[in-house]
Amino acid sequence: MAAKKPYNCGIGPAFEVIGGKWKAVILWELHLQPYRFGELKRLLPEVSEKMLIQQLREMETDGLVHREVFHEVPPRVEYSETKLGATLNAALAPLADWGDRYAKRVETARKQAEAAK
Repeated sequence: MAAKKPYNCGIGPAFEVIGGKWKAVILWELHLQPYRFGELKRLLPEVSEKMLIQQLREMETDGLVHREVFHEVPPRVEYSETKLGATLNAALAPLADWGDRYAKRVETARKQAEAAK
């Protein structure tokens, strides 16, 4: 008897990897260049330090992010996207475009509703 697949399509496993509020945003930022932890924290001031650490660790475990430790004084750590992370970023680009269009649509509708009052 064959084992039952837990998902009907690839969206389930994809969302397991990028699930949550911050992983896709962190990965998107790392697409441009490697960043140190403090630089990422400044780019994403809404995310707590604890959450950023947790998300980066999970993404490193999933093979999306590479953590490189430079053995110098003071110690330095940089995070960058892996090849797998880059393929996920490419897949997220159309979703980001859709999100931009949706946000503009919602804003336009809000302004029209306020103007109609």
